Amino acid sequence: MYNETQLQQFVEQAKPYAKYGKVADYIPALRKADPNDLSIAIYAPDGTVVCAGDTQEKATLQSISKIIALAFVLMNRGEEEVFKKVGMEPTGDPFNSIAKLEEKQPPKPLNPMINAGALAVTHMIDGADVDERFHRLLTFVHRLTGDSAITYSKEVAQSEFETAFLNRSLCYFLKQHGIIDEDVEPLMDLYTKQCAIEMNCIDLARIGLVFAMDGFDPIQNDPIMPPHIARICKTFMVTCGMYNASGEFAIKIGIPAKSGVSGGILAAVPGRFGIGIFGPSLDEKGNSITGMKLLELLSKTYSLSIF
Repeated sequence: MYNETQLQQFVEQAKPYAKYGKVADYIPALRKADPNDLSIAIYAPDGTVVCAGDTQEKATLQSISKIIALAFVLMNRGEEEVFKKVGMEPTGDPFNSIAKLEEKQPPKPLNPMINAGALAVTHMIDGADVDERFHRLLTFVHRLTGDSAITYSKEVAQSEFETAFLNRSLCYFLKQHGIIDEDVEPLMDLYTKQCAIEMNCIDLARIGLVFAMDGFDPIQNDPIMPPHIARICKTFMVTCGMYNASGEFAIKIGIPAKSGVSGGILAAVPGRFGIGIFGPSLDEKGNSITGMKLLELLSKTYSLSIF
C-alpha cells in the first residue's frame, strides 16, 4: 500500500498544477497563502499516519467546517428539525449563490453545503451567546481530532466578518422567510469564527478517519457520532462537498470529500482511512487545484472510488 516515498512523488506530480489556479482573494487574510504549498496526511484506523509536504503548516477550515457543524447539529437537534430548514438536493450553482433561494417554494436552502444552508445549520447551534455556541462546536472539533489545543485564527475571522456582505444578504433573506430567527450580526460572528477554525492536514485526516469509520474514533475507542449521522454527512460530501464540481469529482475520484477556499480538502475513504490535504491554489469553482490532482492520483493508483 501507499508509503511516504510514493506520497511525496504524488505531491511533486501535483504541485506544478498550482500555476493554473489562484489563492482566494475575496477574504483579505487568505491572500497571504503561498499557492505552491501542498501537504497531505493519510490516517489509518491503527493510528498509522503517512504524510508528505509541510504537514505542520496550518490553514483555516472555511467550508470544511460546514460538514462538522452539520454533524454536530444533527446530533443535537435531530434530522427532522434540521431538514425542515435545509434541503438535501445538490445544486449546480456557486456556493455563495442567492438565486435558488428565490426560485424554491418554500424558500429554504437546497443543501447544508452551500453558504445559505450552512448559515441555517450554524444558526441551530445551541447556547446562550456566541462564545458559548462557538465553545460547544470547538469542543466537538477537539474530540474529533484528539487535539484540545486547536483554536481559530482571529485575523481570518475578523477579515471574513468585515467583508461578508453577501453572507449577510443570505442571512437577511433567510430571516425574512423564517429559516433563521436571530439577529444577523451574532450569527455572522459565530459563522466566521467557525470558518476560521485552524488546523494542520494531520488533524484534518483524523476527522476524515472518524467519518470513514462511521462516526467511530478507533484511536480513542470513542463512538463520537451515530453511524447514520456519519452516513448522512458522507452522502452530502459525495453529492455537494466539492461545490458545483461535485459530479465531476465523483466520476474522476469517487471519494466522499469536502473542500474549503483556504485550499483544504477533507476526505473519508469508507472503512479504510481519512485524508487531509492543504493546497491553497484554487480552481474557478473554489476547490484546491493541486489537492484535486493529488486525490485523483491516489484514487486511480489505489482504486479508492466507492463507485
